[in-house]
Amino acid sequence: MNDDTAPAPAYGYTDEELVALPTAFRDRLFEGQVVLVSGAGSGLGKAIAVLYARLGAKLAICGRTVEKLERSALLLRNLGAQVFIHPVNIRDPDQVAGLMDAVFAHYGRLDVLVNNAGGQFPGLAIDFSPRGWQAVIDTNLNGTWYMMQAAARRWIDRGEAGRIVNIVNTIWRGRPTVAHTTAARAGVIYLSKTVAVEWAPHQIQINCVAPGVVETTAFSLYPAEGLRTYQHEANPMRHPGDVQDIAEGCVYLSASSGKFITGEVITVDGGQQLWGDPWPGGRPEYFRAPST
Repeated sequence: MNDDTAPAPAYGYTDEELVALPTAFRDRLFEGQVVLVSGAGSGLGKAIAVLYARLGAKLAICGRTVEKLERSALLLRNLGAQVFIHPVNIRDPDQVAGLMDAVFAHYGRLDVLVNNAGGQFPGLAIDFSPRGWQAVIDTNLNGTWYMMQAAARRWIDRGEAGRIVNIVNTIWRGRPTVAHTTAARAGVIYLSKTVAVEWAPHQIQINCVAPGVVETTAFSLYPAEGLRTYQHEANPMRHPGDVQDIAEGCVYLSASSGKFITGEVITVDGGQQLWGDPWPGGRPEYFRAPST
């Protein structure tokens, strides 16, 4: 079979595999708590929502596509979870405010906000258009901030504690071919560290989870030459992580295990920040090792 007729690889877990993944956390850990997960219609966000549902949380999920949210909601309800869906474009602060009002009206509370929604496209920075740059910054940085501020204002007004977990990225050595997202995610990291101090008097904790190369359905969006660097060259473990690695990081920070952690970044990257050379858009010829 030649490359033109070979079936496209399937990346990530099926729903059946996702709900059966082992977890280190006890059943009903989030009994009675409400967790809002953005970008929960697919990929990493759906995996995070699934784990919270398995641990007894009531879920609020948001994203831009109603059909995706409804499919995720069906999966979560099959796990026994209560689920509230609300479509939203997090780039719009008015829509975000409406989302938060709707969640508090529906459940009467919010305990954990997981800011997972985001996105980027691979490319060399010199080629980014102003519109492409702005789209990534608006979603990954501005959208995350609108969600953080909207939740915090309501917690403060109600005199209630809350926890925020922001999904960021391993930006410590840069990330060639996704300069826009490294700029945005670095902003979120230092924003989180700053407001973790400002909001500490209100019992609001803010932390980040920084995935390295983690296999999701989004792998299908990257060119083959980029994926080759993901499979064996991204970290010293020589393989990608999976969505459960990130979901459990979120749970760790938002459960009692994270009660004395704020302003921190949990890096889940298989050692990528120490050794690794992932190029989502493919490695340019200049950076390829010479053949011998």
